[in-house]
Amino acid sequence: MMEIILTGTGSPLPDPNRAGPSSLVKADGTHILVDAGRGVVMRLAAAGSDPALLAGVLITHLHSDHICALNDVITTHWVRTREITPLKIFGPVGIARFVERQLHALEDDIGYRVEHHDPLVRGPQVEVTELQPGDEFRIGDVDIITAATQHAPVHPTIGFRLKHEGAVAALVGDTIPCDGVDQLAAGADVYVQTVLRKDIVELLPGEMAQDILEYHSGVVEAAQTAARVGAKRLALTHMVPAPTPEQYPEWIARAAEHYDGEIVIGNDLTTIIVEHHN
Repeated sequence: MMEIILTGTGSPLPDPNRAGPSSLVKADGTHILVDAGRGVVMRLAAAGSDPALLAGVLITHLHSDHICALNDVITTHWVRTREITPLKIFGPVGIARFVERQLHALEDDIGYRVEHHDPLVRGPQVEVTELQPGDEFRIGDVDIITAATQHAPVHPTIGFRLKHEGAVAALVGDTIPCDGVDQLAAGADVYVQTVLRKDIVELLPGEMAQDILEYHSGVVEAAQTAARVGAKRLALTHMVPAPTPEQYPEWIARAAEHYDGEIVIGNDLTTIIVEHHN
């Protein structure tokens, strides 16, 4: 069994009720964070986790809203573990450079803490692995497969398929429908997709608002993908524009026109129990 906790369901638009994009996967005692948007460390605490408990961090791409709190994860892991275990970070090509730059940005803070706290004798310890689409690896007893997604001009971008005791979860990040998403979500017990409501965004003023239509899956596209690949549940996150709870039925109804499986939409900390069912 796995638990998928939507630790951040927001977007680049600041929202007092929605942290930036992130999801926490709990597989028995293994905790894995997928993306690290604003406020993620607070949401981890609310979800019964902590950076010190993370067996790994998976990053889908280098858009700021998905990685802006990674330095908080790194620093908090460091001071909570006192360097005992390196923080393992996995992501697309470019993530190593990003993490290195974060550590440089934190140099003053690191120096202050090492000088003040005797148990801290060196800076944060991280192990960064840059992934290629198709890579397979294991964190704890969770098997992970990667595939390429499409979020141009952001490149490269990847999604993840996690398997534990037969239960499968696909978390694919920002993307339009593509072969990689189909591979990751095929037959998954839950398929987690970042989405926007294209019918609403099309009405918003400004060129930048219209630009986001080009490289995000809409609710309809996510539902069509889930139906096409036989995903057993569809979970919507990173919703633009963010709906109020009163609007959830409308979002679900639009997806249900194209997909007859269970559709999950919720607030930050919505928890999805993932068990394998034949």
